Amino acid sequence: MRPELEATAERVFVALADPSRRSVLAALAAHGPSTATDLADRLPITRQAIAKHLALLADAGLVIPEPGERRRVRYRLDSAPMQVAQQFLAALSRDWDGPLDALRRHLDG
Repeated sequence: MRPELEATAERVFVALADPSRRSVLAALAAHGPSTATDLADRLPITRQAIAKHLALLADAGLVIPEPGERRRVRYRLDSAPMQVAQQFLAALSRDWDGPLDALRRHLDG
């Protein structure tokens, strides 16, 4: 995998490692574009913490901030970085399949 794609996958994995960020992503998936205030109303997380999580998710490319009315920023999901991470995992899986099959044949034989 190209280095820039591997770096994207790494940012996605770091972002997904935190359960609060996964909750933010799940809320956005369920309810569509939302502000940090909207998310704080739905989740047991403070608005300030959500703002920090959204910044990290935006750095990973998983959410896109869209300026709205009265300086309110709505965040929407972007699946492109997640697809890169899935491709990384698929390539890793392919690399493991051969050695794991060989080990299974060896242990069965």
